[in-house]
Amino acid sequence: MLTDALKMYDTCFSHRIMSLSSILSTDAIDRAIKDCQAPDSFNCKTFFQLCGLTKKSPQEIKDVFHIIDSDGDGFIEEKELRLFLQQFSPGARLLSEKEAKTFLSVADNDSDGKVGADEFQALVMS
Repeated sequence: MLTDALKMYDTCFSHRIMSLSSILSTDAIDRAIKDCQAPDSFNCKTFFQLCGLTKKSPQEIKDVFHIIDSDGDGFIEEKELRLFLQQFSPGARLLSEKEAKTFLSVADNDSDGKVGADEFQALVMS
């Protein structure tokens, strides 16, 4: 039972990585991940620029949002932000609690404690 659940998670995770690499180049993703490997070095705007997301269409940005929204509820919450880098590269580190809270405070325009698709798009394009 647990093995089946892990296989399903791994399949879903692999699908997300493949989906992201259809929107962003693998080299750009690797460059962005490498730039923020040191603890507490993550800056979302720098990351978006390095991975090439800032050059994508509004629809592609929303597609990336839906990939990052791992539970599919239409929002990216703090727990999903902690896994943000791993959504782009499985071997990447977790964001620290401080980094996730900073990301949330920058992106959460309506102060509801989560990031919606429009907020994410506005942040990427700013």
